[in-house]
Amino acid sequence: MPLLKTQKFVVFGLILVVLSSTACKEDQRTLTDTTPIAFSKEGELEILKSDTDTVLAALDIELALTDYEIQTGLMYRKSMEANQGMLFVFQEEAPHSFYMKNTLISLDILFIDKDLRIVNIQKNTTPLSESGIPSSGPVQYVLEINAGLSDRWKLAAGDRIRYEKIP
Repeated sequence: MPLLKTQKFVVFGLILVVLSSTACKEDQRTLTDTTPIAFSKEGELEILKSDTDTVLAALDIELALTDYEIQTGLMYRKSMEANQGMLFVFQEEAPHSFYMKNTLISLDILFIDKDLRIVNIQKNTTPLSESGIPSSGPVQYVLEINAGLSDRWKLAAGDRIRYEKIP
């Protein structure tokens, strides 16, 4: 049965309402922006060559100590300086896995055991990926630095760190 002229206008009006409400929702999503998160120096860290104790790199670090800080990490950051990093400190040594959800910058992730030795390095992570990035064994610390720095500094498993929290 063919639609009457008034029915056609009603259907056309409904289509316009649906399209305009969809367009408004899309506009709202594109306008949403997060407040930039500033780096907050909470400590200093050195990475040392395993066999010579030569300092390979010195960093200002933020510490992730609480569950919230550990879960949030470097999410939503748009950049990080080459001399900055985030050190995650876990209560106990255990296998750990990270992901890059809501993380906008590529990172090198250093997994570090209770004796402060690097166990393994996951290089050049993919921003925004939800794939797991695992340690290759039990670790108590994880250091996130900008992607490419572990190669530039020639870091390897067995190298170690030392750090101190600043008051």
